[in-house]
Amino acid sequence: MITVRRVDDPRAWDEALLRWPRPHVLQSWLWGECKAQTGWRAHRLLISQGDTPVAAASLLVRSLGRWPVRIAYVPKGPILDWGDLEAAEAALTAIEREARRLRVLFVKIDPDVQADTPEGEAVQQLLRARGWRPSSEQIQFRNTMLIDLHPDEDALLAAMKSKWRYNVRLAGRRGVRVRAGSVADLQTFYALYLETSRRDGFLIRPFAYYRTIWEAFLHAGRGHLLLAEANGKVIAGLFLFRFGPTAWYFYGASSGRERHRMPNHLLQWEAMRWAKAQGCTVYDLWGAPDTLDESDPMWGVYRFKAGFGGRFTSWIGAWDFPVLRVGYWLYMVAMPRVLDVMRRRHRVSFMFPQ
Repeated sequence: MITVRRVDDPRAWDEALLRWPRPHVLQSWLWGECKAQTGWRAHRLLISQGDTPVAAASLLVRSLGRWPVRIAYVPKGPILDWGDLEAAEAALTAIEREARRLRVLFVKIDPDVQADTPEGEAVQQLLRARGWRPSSEQIQFRNTMLIDLHPDEDALLAAMKSKWRYNVRLAGRRGVRVRAGSVADLQTFYALYLETSRRDGFLIRPFAYYRTIWEAFLHAGRGHLLLAEANGKVIAGLFLFRFGPTAWYFYGASSGRERHRMPNHLLQWEAMRWAKAQGCTVYDLWGAPDTLDESDPMWGVYRFKAGFGGRFTSWIGAWDFPVLRVGYWLYMVAMPRVLDVMRRRHRVSFMFPQ
């Protein structure tokens, strides 16, 4: 018999997630609590067959700003063995029922299921059969680069491209030292992150948003800040998350003036060493191009990550289940067109919240 239980205890929730081989940090209790600071509310469902949990889903729900409607999102979930289609059916049923109960416009999922596999094809077929549709709005990266941390350090270095191994060592010769950062370093790290965003042309949020997340994960022992210094000055850094057997590289920052010192190569190597020392077996470099084409804006990012031995991995991406179909169409199709016209006329400057 399938049962669905709401979980309100942090330890019980995370322990349930850690039953699976690859639980995602974005489904963890702490991530849901951090998102609560920006208007989301987590609804955590544990789906069981008898006494055995078969799936878990943290649904984040929020209102759409000025509109009296809500949306739901299961970031990088639900968590289950996607090779077990009965468990997948049970999880999707629970999510669909919860979405209807909450009367959201739609619910979005984007689980870590590989697209180019028989399992991925079966899952996508199941989603379509149940009325889910591929989303035009991807929140997370559809593709990523994964590094297997099972080998020893010598083997990990050997798996890198020769130029990358050389640059790891070159950074040390050029005076770069890497240290663990603390809460006191977050403002410095953010300043570098802001510099990086302006240089590379991507948008970031205000410091307060990141501070909430970074502080919470540092205090919980599930986050790690690494800073690269030269001549007593921080010139680059990265922030890692850890949950179960996986470490994720979510945020990276560097000074364009110090690139010749190769701090980012040394930082990634130290990140791999730290993750391995924590017992992680997978390092997720978080983000890769939609297509492996040199014209893709993320091609340079891909080349950098591939140099460390990362394996290109393509997920099935985001899927939406419309609950209020007319409202979903207005949100996804009609309203963006209207806003685009209005923006071009300089009449509005707001964007849909994610």
